[in-house]
Amino acid sequence: MLILSMKEGHDGGIVAIEDGKLLFALESEKDNYPRYDRITGELMARAAGMLDKQPDVVALGGWVKGEFSVEPPSRTGYFGVGEGAISDEAGRFFGKDVRYFSSTHERSHIYTSLGMAPAAPGQAYYSLVWEGNIGDFYRIDERGEATHLKHVLADPGAKYAYLFALADPGFPLGKGKFRFNDAGKQMALTGFAEPGPLTPDEQKTIDFILDRDGIILGLSKEEMSWSHLYNAGVWSQEYRNAAAKHSQAIFNRFHDYAEKNLTEGLPLLISGGCGLNCDWNRLWRESGLFSSVFVPPCPNDSGSALGTAIDAQWFYTGQATIDWDVYAGENFVEDVIPDPVKYETRPLVASEVAKYIKDGNIIGWARGRYEMGPRALGNRSILAAPFTVDTTVRLNKIKRREEYRPIAPIALESDAPKWFVGSVQDPYMLYFNHVTSDELKAITHVDGTARTQTVTRERNAGITDLLEAFREQTGFSVLCNTSLNNNGRGFLNRTSDLIEYGETYGLDGYVINDTFVTPRSS
Repeated sequence: MLILSMKEGHDGGIVAIEDGKLLFALESEKDNYPRYDRITGELMARAAGMLDKQPDVVALGGWVKGEFSVEPPSRTGYFGVGEGAISDEAGRFFGKDVRYFSSTHERSHIYTSLGMAPAAPGQAYYSLVWEGNIGDFYRIDERGEATHLKHVLADPGAKYAYLFALADPGFPLGKGKFRFNDAGKQMALTGFAEPGPLTPDEQKTIDFILDRDGIILGLSKEEMSWSHLYNAGVWSQEYRNAAAKHSQAIFNRFHDYAEKNLTEGLPLLISGGCGLNCDWNRLWRESGLFSSVFVPPCPNDSGSALGTAIDAQWFYTGQATIDWDVYAGENFVEDVIPDPVKYETRPLVASEVAKYIKDGNIIGWARGRYEMGPRALGNRSILAAPFTVDTTVRLNKIKRREEYRPIAPIALESDAPKWFVGSVQDPYMLYFNHVTSDELKAITHVDGTARTQTVTRERNAGITDLLEAFREQTGFSVLCNTSLNNNGRGFLNRTSDLIEYGETYGLDGYVINDTFVTPRSS
């Protein structure tokens, strides 16, 4: 059975699964398109070109006919798990009879994590979906049937990000305002918080936000001008202190319910955009409430098309688990040859690249198929040596982002316990760890943590070769790793864009599939 699945709205994507194996997962923002983009005709054409036959099932994720979840539903719509949350009907696709499947956006998150979790036939799970709108727990039985347990908090992702908007004088006034990237910035800023008890002013502000339903559509920022954080500035210490306590208050709402009610010790599956919050993931893993915790590399809406495809597979076959690889996007496109007058091009040799990086150079690394989800995991990365604060400053200038944003490390999994303490084994960069070496200044955040990705030869042989070569030359099997993208756009995916980016923002060289490219000496 071949299933072709599409996700409408922001973070649009198209995936294909055949007989339980993921063929590809394409995202609208990738290939230098705007972040959070909707499905484009270009993406649809490229997806069609990757199939050699027509699908048996076309799966359309439930969505809404507008920008916000309260608008009229498209297909099965946004919310719901049980009755009415799935539709199945006959239809035509390019002149062929197919089944048209749809299930709600809520279900897409549940089944993303279920289908991607390590295979465990007959295993029951707890599921947590927390994102911009949904904040709910579920139980998935041994057959893969999801049952809703508890609505814990409306709009947890939106409420998390709203504190940043409240403090930022540049956030626009009026209802219905939202910026997708505020949550990630706030996660970085919580690391600057000072310890201390919750103050009455902080308690009042946090309680008001958490107890207010429909915060995006129903609340204009000026209605909170009474708060001590109103336009206080995201650089202010009072905002940063409150941001950490706000984060903990949201987590506590969910943890308190889980501690009292989720008592079977089942594994926990996490999905929704809040699954990108590395601190919350760490807290769940360390809570002791669950036998294990699994977060997929695409827990946000970038994984929704896949979740709908998995739901369709489960509906028609009774099996949710899929065979997948995180590098499921499109191959890097070598659409131009680097100008031989300006660049020297030679075969990729790991030791040569490692020495180039050791000597202080920063490179763009683009090999094979791009990663699923929003985080660069070694195929669309900017790489640098991890030793100096100057490197962090330079990387943030290249990325054109705020100086407080941390740079993540990529490390050999076998060596990671030498450099990090915590949730050390982390293939998808989803947990915080504490850094143990004072020499890794470029990847150590102000609070002593790092968002580590660990690699093995089985998962990424090319990066493993590079890290082993770097270890031979420096003693450290760690590099700086940040995503290869223009600010506000998805990963670069063609040589012409990569060279233009490097020349504009100051990369010192490139690895393009199996070649190493460096500027010629003047």
